[in-house]
Amino acid sequence: TPSTNHGTCPEDTLKFGVCASLLGLVDVKLGEPPKTPCCSLIQGLVDLEAAVCLCTALKANVLGINLDVPVKLNLLLNVCGKKTPEDFICA
Repeated sequence: TPSTNHGTCPEDTLKFGVCASLLGLVDVKLGEPPKTPCCSLIQGLVDLEAAVCLCTALKANVLGINLDVPVKLNLLLNVCGKKTPEDFICA
């Protein structure tokens, strides 16, 4: 049976560890990074839900990155085809 988990943030924030490699590749800018594992976690979420979801993972330092959280959040959202909601602050 197909998963019906679309539209909610994964409860296990450790799953967002797959986004760390995506951030590394985006920073180095080696062509098109493999988006699927990370972006599939926020697929089906509206931009605000995706931002909150990724912000929570970044703040929990699941990705091993604790610098420039707003910048990293923007990068991940952009790579996954999402937009950072206006006035959204990941704090």
